[in-house]
Parts: sequence; structure tokens; C-alpha cells
Amino acid sequence: MRIAVTAVLLAASAVVMGVTATAFGMVDNRGDDRVFIACTVALWILFAAAIIVFRGVRGRAAVALILAGGLAIGGAALAGPPNTSTDSARYVWDGLVQNAGVSPYAYVPDADALAEVRTPWLFPSEAGIDPAQCTLPRLRQATSSPSGMPLCTAINRPSSPTIYPPTAELFFGAVTLVSGSGAQYLPLQIAGLLMSLGITVLLMRALLRRRMDVRWAALWAWSPFVATEGVNNSHIDMLATLLVLVATLAVSRGFRFRSGIALGAAIATKLVPIIAAPALLRKQPWKVATAAVATFSVLYVPYVLSTGIAVLGYLPGYLSEEGYSSGTRFTILASVLPPTWTLAVAAVLLAITAALVWWKTDPERPWLGQLVMIGTTLLVVSPNYPWYALMLVPFIALTRRWEWFAVPAAMTLRQLYPHTQTYLGMLWLATLLIVIVSIRRQGPFSEFPGRIRGLARSLRRR
Repeated sequence: MRIAVTAVLLAASAVVMGVTATAFGMVDNRGDDRVFIACTVALWILFAAAIIVFRGVRGRAAVALILAGGLAIGGAALAGPPNTSTDSARYVWDGLVQNAGVSPYAYVPDADALAEVRTPWLFPSEAGIDPAQCTLPRLRQATSSPSGMPLCTAINRPSSPTIYPPTAELFFGAVTLVSGSGAQYLPLQIAGLLMSLGITVLLMRALLRRRMDVRWAALWAWSPFVATEGVNNSHIDMLATLLVLVATLAVSRGFRFRSGIALGAAIATKLVPIIAAPALLRKQPWKVATAAVATFSVLYVPYVLSTGIAVLGYLPGYLSEEGYSSGTRFTILASVLPPTWTLAVAAVLLAITAALVWWKTDPERPWLGQLVMIGTTLLVVSPNYPWYALMLVPFIALTRRWEWFAVPAAMTLRQLYPHTQTYLGMLWLATLLIVIVSIRRQGPFSEFPGRIRGLARSLRRR
């Protein structure tokens, strides 16, 4: 019975996911945002219900449901183009530029020098569409430089250089080389689905190897958050997550050089995975660090030689734009501290967290350290964009700390309902839930129910 109910809930999730991927388009500045939010909430409710019912399923049926559910929900996310982000348009553009033999760091997308690389779906003005009519949410007006010719483009920040590091750029180039220039968003979405399924298999193997409950892999496989941000929006954070997981599993088995290679490649995907380093450095840290630095350097060298300091891309501008340099982006800290203090306090908090994670992490089971380091960073830094939390989800599954799902849930709400006070309230609620459940699980009260039962048994014997 539980197998059938779980299957029905997963099928319902796939249907709702397909509807959100096809019925709304881009949700920015649209009148149907409330319906989209309702669908997103429904996905999370179906996800929670499926996980609860799934607790009664065991054996091969559990494995089959995990894989089938992940394939169905992720496959449904392929049904339409990205609906909350246009980042993958930039991914395709960077890939096309590389395949044309040009460094992606050399020119901005609206540069005249790249006019021959422009394709009609990325630059509709190249197909004769009047840039003045460029009003759809997925499109924006731009100006070709230095000629000043008006453009219509699907690329965000077309006047800014790319922000993505070398591993990401190599990935963009490879996908675009295979798919061609006219395939639009689908190839990257398929790549996201394949990586999602790969992470599911890695989690299942790790859980089985450790004689842990393989059903916890469903927290990743069935997550609407993963299907939305990793598959439909096909964020490059999916590749970073895969590489961080590989690095973590490798170090748990004593393969520290391999772990360092994966970590270096992950950091060269989006830089953010550097926060995964403390949990990997507890034992023989020089092996992990040496391999990571060497891999990172090897990946960057060709781009540095061809483009020089321009490989920094839009990163400095992005940090300023998001409010990190001014201190206003740290939502929780900014609610209790002056903006001039938040950056320093955030740095101290993260440094203390990193030191504790390094000190306390079990090298054979580093996933709890990863969960605490990544999750705490997200709460302290409180980014605007939910896909940064993709890297957290595999470690929720490995540690069985379901309460940390409150972090990506809060960040998802922030994207759909972008009001600072609402986001602040959700972050505080997420923090409170994590603290309470963690204390209940590990603190002095965790043994209280068992003591009560023991006392009752002793009284009955008397």
C-alpha cells in the first residue's frame, strides 16, 4: 500500500513540476506569480508527504522508487525553458564564444567583435526583431559596442564580462559543442538531469557502503528544489555540487589526492565550493590542499595566458552589486548590527565555524562537517539566489538532518516573494528550527524520552 501511495505522490509531483515548467514562462513581472508560488508550495508539500509515506517502504522497491521518482520529477522539469532565471543563456553564449576560438573573458556579449557569434535566439534583433519591441521578460534591450547599434538579447548583463571560472567555461563549451548553436536551453537542462541522477547514485552507494538507510537519498532525488534549480534552470551549481560530493566521498575513503583534484575543479567551477575545504582537511591536509591548488591552477593557466587579469570577469562588480562590499547583503546580521560591522562579523563567524568544522570533523564521515559549514555560510551570507543552496542538499541526505531543508525553502521563498522583511523572518525561523532540532537530537534532552521509558520499566518491575 505504501509503495502505491508513494508512487502516486511522485507522479503528482512530476505533473505539477511539468505544469510549472510549461504554463508560466518567466515569472518576473507577471500577473500569475501567485499561481506559480502556489504550484511551488504544492511541490514542497507533495515532496514532504512522499518522504513521510516512503518510510514504510524497504528493499528493492525503495531503490526503484528513488530512481524512478528522480527521473520522473527531473524529466518533467525538462518540459519547458527556465522560468525563474536566464543564467543559462549566458552559459550557452560563453560556450559559443569558446567554440569560436575566443576567450570568454575577452569581450562582453554586446561587443561588435563578437557579432558573427550571435545567434537569433540569443539575439532576436539579429533575426530582424525591432529592439524597441524587446519587452518580453526573457529579453532585454542592449547596445552593441562601440558601434552603438541597438540590440535585443536573452543574455543578462550583456554589457558585463562573464563571471564564471574555468571549469564552468569548459563545461559550457563542451555542452554547446555537442548540441550546436540552435538547441537553446534543453541541452543544459539534460546535463542537469544527468548530474542529478549521478548524484542520486553516488548518495545511494555511499549510504549502502556505510550500512546506512539508502532511503535518505530520496531527499535529493525527489526534491523540487533540485529539479527546479538544477534541471529546469540548469544552474552551474549542479556541477559544483557533484564535484564537492565526489571530493567528500573520496576523502572519506582515504583518497585524499583524488579528493583534492575534485575540490580544485569544484572551486574552479564557481569559487563558492571553497567553503567545502575545512571538512576535507582534518587528516593529511597537505595532500588535499596540494592537489586542489594544482588542479585549480592548471585549469586557470590557459585562460590567464590568453586574457590576463580579465579572467576575474564580473566578480568584483557582482559582489558590489549584491551588497557584500557595503555589508547590506548579510540579512540576519544587518537586522541586529550596523551595516559597517556586518562584513567583519560575518568573516569572524565563518572563520570560527571553519575552525570548529576542521577540528571536529571525522575524516571517515565528513558529511556532517560539510552540512554545518555550508549551511552556516548560507545563513550568514544569505544570498539572494536559492541555487547556491544546491550544494547543501546532498549532505542533508547523508546526515539525515532534514531540518536544514529550511534554508533552501527560505531562499526559494525569497526568490518568489522578494521582500526583505519576509526573507529575514524566514531566515530567523530556519535558524530557530535548526537550533531546536539539533539540540533535541544531540543535546541534554535527547536522552530524556529513553530515561522516562527506563524509569517506567523499573517502576513496573517493583
